[in-house]
Amino acid sequence: MNCKVTKKKLTSIMSFGKMPIANGFLDKKNFGKEFFFEMSIGFSNELSLLQLIDHPKPEMMFNDNYPFFTSSSKYMISHFEDYSNWITNNYPSNNKKLIEIGSNDGTFLSNFKKKNFEIIGFEPSSNVSEIAKNKGLNSVNEFFNTDTVKKFKNFLNQTDVICAANVICHIPDLGNLFEAVDLCLNKNGVFIFEEPYMGSMFSKVSYDQIYDEHIYMFSTSSVSKICKLYDMELINVIKQNTHGGSLRYICARKNTHKIDSNVKKLLDEEKNNNLDNLKSCFKFKEDCEDSKLKLRKKLHNFKSSGKKICGYAATSKSTTILNYCDIGNDVIDYICDTTKEKIEKFTPGKHIPIKSMDYFYKNLPDVAFLFAWNHKKEIFEKEKQFSKTGEWTAHIEL
Repeated sequence: MNCKVTKKKLTSIMSFGKMPIANGFLDKKNFGKEFFFEMSIGFSNELSLLQLIDHPKPEMMFNDNYPFFTSSSKYMISHFEDYSNWITNNYPSNNKKLIEIGSNDGTFLSNFKKKNFEIIGFEPSSNVSEIAKNKGLNSVNEFFNTDTVKKFKNFLNQTDVICAANVICHIPDLGNLFEAVDLCLNKNGVFIFEEPYMGSMFSKVSYDQIYDEHIYMFSTSSVSKICKLYDMELINVIKQNTHGGSLRYICARKNTHKIDSNVKKLLDEEKNNNLDNLKSCFKFKEDCEDSKLKLRKKLHNFKSSGKKICGYAATSKSTTILNYCDIGNDVIDYICDTTKEKIEKFTPGKHIPIKSMDYFYKNLPDVAFLFAWNHKKEIFEKEKQFSKTGEWTAHIEL
């Protein structure tokens, strides 16, 4: 049980039990073929890095049936437009060469094409990569690593910006990642990525941020220490509202950029909150176990009073909630979703049926469990009619 980065021993924190592939929505005929793994987390004291102890192979999670599309959220479309403007305003580009890691359907990448950048998006899931290609974007259906980047010689040592959003935590081999970044960046280039923030996850007890794809739960402390391993440094860090609380990390080669005061500010804040050590991790474990008991009791009370419960949004995060808390079809009748690739399939592990939004409107429940709580503003605006008669709930405070 060693750290994936340092190869030194991890301190075990907790197990969430047997867990299926989070985005492995399936047909009835495949119930007996489902893959499960023990989903446990451990902490590297040396790097202040929380991580999955074990995880499925990346090819099992990112393939030709990946059911997440960035363009499905108006909020994220707007966020990525703002993110791209922030990059170009703060890090003016000489070569106008940019790489996105995990470019999905090209929602983020398309903003840079409009700004006349020479772009590459690395996207291992072929179905979403194909959507980006159909938009006229240079989407490469490959994982970003030292082997794949060498195929694009005009980007080696010439790239101004390498960026990502909710992707770097998916990559097991951070050593190879930083080596590939080093191969591509020019002398003054920057590596910018946004990830769900461990501090927000701990404070909200949003343990559903932990699932097979999220191998690492980053913080300012951990990213700062990881950068130093690869002759880079964290030059700025900025809080974001996405994914229930994220951080935007800006990294560069040592001594090439001024380090913003935000870095020290966040490092001090994390130290004060014990996010750089084990104390906060064991507190999180206690909070998770308490949250699980409270959620099960709350749902039991709804059912006991005769209320009909459905789930709203078949998210990857919902897989953790349903399986960790042992919530099945006897509690939640169905889960509605907008993604056509999920409709009429079943949730991983607990096999709750997934229905269309039309089904939801025709079969309104008394209670809707909001699995996509991080998009609540957008959803509450859309579902004003249901809110007049129905009740929203979640495993965290809405």
